Amino acid sequence: MLLRLILLFTVIPLVELAILLHLGSVIGVWNTILIVVVTGLAGAFLARRQGLAVVGKMRASLEQGLVPGEELLHGLLILAGGLLLLTPGLLTDVVGFALLIPRSRRCALHWLRRRISRSMQEGQAHYWQIR
Repeated sequence: MLLRLILLFTVIPLVELAILLHLGSVIGVWNTILIVVVTGLAGAFLARRQGLAVVGKMRASLEQGLVPGEELLHGLLILAGGLLLLTPGLLTDVVGFALLIPRSRRCALHWLRRRISRSMQEGQAHYWQIR
């Protein structure tokens, strides 16, 4: 777990910085800044749009008396995608956009479900049943 945190907070930002510096030397500083700003704005727009769609599906589930479990996971992935797009960097932007596109988000959702299921089987995660 500690190794993953070190990777998340040190190695990935360093790789992102190296990519941005290289890109800046190839296409120019202002073009690189423009790319970072545009991807952030596009990400905010897509996250809002996808988030509102998921909220609508959650409302529909609740009106039918169902617990919106699937929609909550979609919402979590959309939030993660939006946060990644707000982080400057090209790698995080690629992953962020992938989480905002419904088709690729389904792949991430499948991975997340397997991970949650495995954690529950190993006794590392618990759930509460709503009655």
